[in-house]
Amino acid sequence: MMSTEHNETNKSAGSLLTEALSHVSSLMRKEVDLARAEVNENLKHAGVAVGMIVGAVVVALTALNVLSAALVAALTEAGIAAGWSAVIVGVLLAIVAYVMANKGTNDLKLSSLAPSRTAKNVKRDAQTMKEVYDDK
Repeated sequence: MMSTEHNETNKSAGSLLTEALSHVSSLMRKEVDLARAEVNENLKHAGVAVGMIVGAVVVALTALNVLSAALVAALTEAGIAAGWSAVIVGVLLAIVAYVMANKGTNDLKLSSLAPSRTAKNVKRDAQTMKEVYDDK
């Protein structure tokens, strides 16, 4: 009679362990799927940031071609030597291009690509599992 009780206890403990492992495995698969979705979302944001950088280059080149000649001519007519007029215009356009490129590169920081929500969920799940097994 003792051995039957012992076998039933072992079976239920084994069943519980199998069930727990199944739940942990399922949870980990879901977390991996969530991480994959979060990385894809972050990559889309990175694509937009790259688009901002490309846009900054196009705007900077267009501005250089169109406005530099007009501004140099206007400054020259205002009494500034043509060479200095060109330098002033070039510096102003370089500042605009720098601000735009800086915004794009700040949006591309590697930390913004990491799946931070998933990492937080995995830590929470691990803590919950630890608490469950510590209580037993």
